[in-house]
Amino acid sequence: MPNLKQVIDVLETLYPLRYAEQWDEPGLIVGDLSHDVRKIVFAVDPTSSIVDKAIEAGADLLVTHHPLYFRAVHETGGLGFRGDIVRRLYQNGCGLWVGHTNADASPRGVGQAAADAFGLIDQRPLVPIDDPQSTAMAGLGRVGRLPQPVLLKDFALSVFKTVNTRGMTTKLGIQVCGDLDELVETVAVLPGSGDSLFDEVRAAGVDVYVTSDLRHHPATDAIEQARYEARMRAHGIMLGEGDARLRPNLINTPHAAIESMWFNYAIEDVPLAIEQATGQRPEVEWIHETTDPWTLTITSEE
Repeated sequence: MPNLKQVIDVLETLYPLRYAEQWDEPGLIVGDLSHDVRKIVFAVDPTSSIVDKAIEAGADLLVTHHPLYFRAVHETGGLGFRGDIVRRLYQNGCGLWVGHTNADASPRGVGQAAADAFGLIDQRPLVPIDDPQSTAMAGLGRVGRLPQPVLLKDFALSVFKTVNTRGMTTKLGIQVCGDLDELVETVAVLPGSGDSLFDEVRAAGVDVYVTSDLRHHPATDAIEQARYEARMRAHGIMLGEGDARLRPNLINTPHAAIESMWFNYAIEDVPLAIEQATGQRPEVEWIHETTDPWTLTITSEE
C-alpha cells in the first residue's frame, strides 16, 4: 500500500497548498510519513467524536476540511482537547491532513462542488487564481447561472434540500434576505464565511449570493446598498450592475453543511488519483455526522 508521504503528495497535487489564504496553514498536521495508508476517512471537522469514529473505522488517515489549529496554539499537552486529539491519533496510527482554503480554491474543490450541486452552468471563479500550472479553474467561490430563472423562494428551497441531502443534515436551516417573488438566474456561491467578499459579489452583478456565517451588520449593509442601487437604476442613475431589480439577494447556509458537499467529489477523486500515482487504491469512507455545534433552532413560541 502507499505510505503517508505518497498519499500527501497526491492530496497536495489535487488541492495545492499554494492556493491557501495567507493566514491559513492547511496540510499534514499529524502523521508518520512511513506509515502505510490502507483506509482514508473524510469528515468536515476534526472534532473529538469524529476522531473516535475514524479510529473505530480503522483509518490510517483522517482528511478534514476544517483545521484542528485555526488560531495560534502553544501547547499540545493534556490541558486541552487538541492535545488529546493529537495523542489519540498518534497512538492509533492515524494521520490528519487538512484541506482548508486550498481546497476551497481548487478545481473540483469546495466551491465547485457546491456550485455544481446547485446546478450552476457557465461557471467561473468569484475570486480567480492565476495558476500557470493548472489548466482548470482555480479560485475562491464560483459564479454561474441557473439553466432557467426561478423565484428566489424556490431557489432557496432547492438550496436547503441540496445542502441537507448532499452535505450535512443540520438544525440550522437557511436564511433568505431579499424579494422572495423575484426571479433569479445568476448566482455567486462561496461555501464558508462570505461577508468579506460582498464587493466582489456586487461587481459580479449576480441576482443571489449563497454563502454562510452572514452577520447582522455586514448583511444589513449589503442588502441596504443593494436596495439603494436598485432604486437609483430604476431612475436611470446607473449604480451597481444590471437592471432595476435588487441584486444580490442573500441566502445564508450552515457553514459546515455547505462545505461538506466537497466530499461528494473528494471521496472519488482522492482514491482514484492515489491509484493512478501508486498502483494501489485505499479504502475510503465519509463520516456524515453533523458537526454543527447547535442542536436546536427555535423560530416561534409554538
